[in-house]
Amino acid sequence: MKQPTALEGHRTIGSNRETILSAATSDHHMARAIELAKRGEGAVEPNPMVGCVIVRDRQVVGEGWHQRFGGPHAEVEALKSAGEAARGATMFVTLEPCCHQGKTPPCAEAVVNSGVTRVVVARRDPFPQVDGGGIGVLLEAGIEVEVGVCEEQSRSLNAPYLKLVETGKPWVIAKWAMTLDGKIATRTGDSQWISNQAARAIVHQIRGRVDAIVVGSGTVRADDPMLTARPAGARAATRIVLDSRASLAVDSKLVKTIEAAPVLVMATSDAPAENVRRLTKSGCEVFVCDGKIEAERLHKLLGELGQRRMTNVLIEGGATLLGTFRDADAIDEAHVFIAPKIIGGANAPSPIGGAGLELVADAKLLTDWTVTDLAGDIYARGRVG
Repeated sequence: MKQPTALEGHRTIGSNRETILSAATSDHHMARAIELAKRGEGAVEPNPMVGCVIVRDRQVVGEGWHQRFGGPHAEVEALKSAGEAARGATMFVTLEPCCHQGKTPPCAEAVVNSGVTRVVVARRDPFPQVDGGGIGVLLEAGIEVEVGVCEEQSRSLNAPYLKLVETGKPWVIAKWAMTLDGKIATRTGDSQWISNQAARAIVHQIRGRVDAIVVGSGTVRADDPMLTARPAGARAATRIVLDSRASLAVDSKLVKTIEAAPVLVMATSDAPAENVRRLTKSGCEVFVCDGKIEAERLHKLLGELGQRRMTNVLIEGGATLLGTFRDADAIDEAHVFIAPKIIGGANAPSPIGGAGLELVADAKLLTDWTVTDLAGDIYARGRVG
């Protein structure tokens, strides 16, 4: 497999004004490609989000993005948009063009056949069947290739995809709503509704773009949730219940709405056989997952979801489940909805249970941190570490 040349990761910025303008222009066009790529969020997974811009004589002549899994890739869409204007042009693409036959033909070959003479790539694709091979195809065809423009932005864009490829596990999103004094329910367990309607609408949007939603059996018993996106999003997430005894009631809303989205119950081998048969007969899938400690079972579950090519998993459980994920260092992203209310109570639960940290200094800072006002509620989100 041919490897990229020294152009990889190289930005030539000298004293020449034309060179400086060229570098700034490259950043501008790649930023536009990243903006286009984001439009595919929730619809393209487990594929990456990819955007593409084609420029000739300093004019944008074509744009495209990967719109849905199994559909044409960004490069093909952009080339179709550009037509004959692609000949002699420069292509800006957020990820290395693929070089293998998947659900669509290799993009690298389409680029070669288009007459494009220069390709600027934000970053290489670590997927084993690509990983430098697409760049190699372009180089062998005599196309100039530059790699590394807006690389960090591209990595951030596709962090869930990259984690799945590199670790075999999905990206884990933790979500909770709490009061200003850090409570997710009152001392009696009442929690509806802490957040306002605008905040709950954001939660439904997140549900509509993830592959799975995970809750604990205690949350199901207390709230009897459906865990579906309303209105429906690009994906119908698998509802996953961590229930060691497979005790999920067949008259629960989850089971009653099995036609709307799958239900997977993670049980242990100690679960009564009758419980497993009852749930299986009702249309649920029971995944038996054993381990000495809960964190071990959790990582086995994430490995199983990764094998199923699930890219994004949302944790909507209570303090116990969120604490288990935090103690296992398995949370990648947090979405927190804070209502301007104070309910107090020493026995009222906080969002994160588990063992927790011993020292404040050991806590990981969240990155890409943003805070938004949602009709009075505060919506804070960021990535862990």
